[in-house]
Amino acid sequence: MSTIGAYFRLARVGWVLVREGVVSALPTQGLPPVVGLVKSLAQIFTRPASIQESRSVRLTNAVDRLGPSYVKIGQFLATRPDVVGVDWALDLSMLQDRMAFFPTETAKGAIEASLGRSIEDLYTRFDEPLAAASIAQVHPAAVASAEGERKVAVKVVRPGVRQRFAHDIESMYLMSRMQERLLPSTRRLRPVEVTRTLEQTTKLEMDLRLEAAALSEIGENTKDDPGFRVPKVDWERTGRDVITMEWIDGIKMSNIEGLRAAGYDLEKLAETLIQSFLRHTLRDGFFHADMHPGNLFVDPDGIIVAVDMGIVGRLGKKERRFLAEILYGFITRDYLRVAEVHFEAGYVPSHHDVASFAQAIRAIGEPIHGQPAETISMARLLALLFEVTDLFEMQTRPELILLQKTMVVVEGVSRMLDPRFNMWRAAEPVVGGWIRDNLGPKRIATDLRDGLKAAVKLAEAAPEIAAKTEKFHQQLLHMTEHGIRFDSETAEAIGKAEAKHSRGGRAALWVIAATLAYIAFQLS
Repeated sequence: MSTIGAYFRLARVGWVLVREGVVSALPTQGLPPVVGLVKSLAQIFTRPASIQESRSVRLTNAVDRLGPSYVKIGQFLATRPDVVGVDWALDLSMLQDRMAFFPTETAKGAIEASLGRSIEDLYTRFDEPLAAASIAQVHPAAVASAEGERKVAVKVVRPGVRQRFAHDIESMYLMSRMQERLLPSTRRLRPVEVTRTLEQTTKLEMDLRLEAAALSEIGENTKDDPGFRVPKVDWERTGRDVITMEWIDGIKMSNIEGLRAAGYDLEKLAETLIQSFLRHTLRDGFFHADMHPGNLFVDPDGIIVAVDMGIVGRLGKKERRFLAEILYGFITRDYLRVAEVHFEAGYVPSHHDVASFAQAIRAIGEPIHGQPAETISMARLLALLFEVTDLFEMQTRPELILLQKTMVVVEGVSRMLDPRFNMWRAAEPVVGGWIRDNLGPKRIATDLRDGLKAAVKLAEAAPEIAAKTEKFHQQLLHMTEHGIRFDSETAEAIGKAEAKHSRGGRAALWVIAATLAYIAFQLS
């Protein structure tokens, strides 16, 4: 029955996208002629008013009608320009995650159920909400402290959001499987894997204990960094459905006039922001992946404070090294090395020619060196990179896509603060230092140390490995001589499972066929 529900929900999504003019705005270049026919038919059912609206407004209207789950889905797809294209990713990134408030009494009930204590015991004051998003809303509150009272921010999960998202993700899975089956050329983008990543990241975001852990980890990583910090977590008042953290008195980075009126050095803030992000990425391998200006404040001491750590990204040591080598290759115009790194990392299938890939990389890199640094568009650079990855069948790398998307956003905020911001010059102290420490002589010492640790661990595990190998060898000899045998209960269970699977598969095919016929009749 869940499959039937997914078909109905998917049909509703399609109808809303048609009515709001989103389908008629989709590109058809390079797609089969039938796609253009579908687009023409969709225009017949499009609301006349939406035809005059921009694509981003059409998207916003459609998402508002579809509900909070689709706000989150849209924001996630904004992090995947490889899937939806750079232009659509930019439009999706403008979706405003602002929803209606849910009652304060409901929020209090959720907190008490999550923490097992009364609101009066937890807080000296608990006020009405001041912000609401698709997953949670935020309340100002206060707790008792040695100084008398300490102001805090309390984030509470929206009631029913987990169940709603679980239903909506079924439709996403259905659509991604249909895409893989009907559009083979898109399989390299791994739409089912993209949907699985969306499901995983959103489930993590709905557990506020994990956001608290991310805040805590980034807080430890950045405790000695100049000009950047994150709010402190109140672990006593934090659970799955609620997180209590330090209240931030500051000016949002989206309020440029407010920052300027307060006397802050906007050029310095732009430089600090990009350098902080690069430190988190290269040094720590753990970064805030939703650094839009609404999540960034400047406190009275001029320090940037990042909030809302629901979306974070991680890079392993190997990925950081590849990233640095690729970046360094672009800077030094060593395009052959950039191409070699892509092949060494396994990003490009080995049957392609390294020299040809280097030629394509040169076509991207050379125009950069012909422009003033402050005029280079990271969004345009990414668009060219995605075109190249399509030509060379590069598999989607979710962790790198998230990093690239965040870099574009951070660069955009920096240029909002300083229109002539030179990202390359600001990044050089951090990137250059990391390259010298990790790609120079120190790299050899680090690799030797890591290799020695691995050898020690292998030596410690050698007796256990030998024992397991001997046991497996004996079992293999026994199977060779006597064959594989099941006991009677196992054989009977396998037979029943096969019979049930066959009946269920036939029934499912009939149900799907009947459902599709019904949907076609309803939409005709």
